Amino acid sequence: MNNCVTVQLKTDKIIIKINEEAEQNEIVECLKQKMPDLKKLYQEDTTPIYVVGKVMKNKEMDEIQEVIKEEINVKVEFESPKMLGLHGIKKTYSKEIGTSETMFHKGALRSGQKIEFEGSITVLGDVNDGAEVVAGENIVILGDLRGLAHAGAKGNKEAFIAAGEIQCPQIRISNIIKELNWRAEQEQTQIYKYAYVNEENQIVLE
Repeated sequence: MNNCVTVQLKTDKIIIKINEEAEQNEIVECLKQKMPDLKKLYQEDTTPIYVVGKVMKNKEMDEIQEVIKEEINVKVEFESPKMLGLHGIKKTYSKEIGTSETMFHKGALRSGQKIEFEGSITVLGDVNDGAEVVAGENIVILGDLRGLAHAGAKGNKEAFIAAGEIQCPQIRISNIIKELNWRAEQEQTQIYKYAYVNEENQIVLE
């Protein structure tokens, strides 16, 4: 795909826009071709680079960052920030988290929709009532979780579920199920954002 990468110079930053339909090998090749021109903008400048347009997996972001930093030692940030993936997600409980392949789903999941992935899943939107997310590893939802989320579906009790707010009737981690009487608890001020399995093999909400 020709011109799948475009470069725009702003007052305080440089924007690299990536075509949402482009394949990773096309993106890398196109970016390499544009690096000489991009490098000219950085003779004595430290203007940060922002990569926008396409939602990418962690390893794809790593590869693009390496291409840029081979030529320019500059700060590179992504529209799909790495803190949403498994390399650097911050939680409120102390537990070591392994890394895994992450799939990104752009947009909300409507009732009746279901996504499954052997690694981890990040949903860039809400998971509505009647929708289902099943991951072999972790689940991260930028919006609210109202549907079913099953993390660690292949037996990983170290997996976790994170959302803007957990408002679903049931969550599952590995073979452990926790029922949530959400409607009866709606008037409570407690907002839950994380779910994980403690040492007693119980799902804990925080």
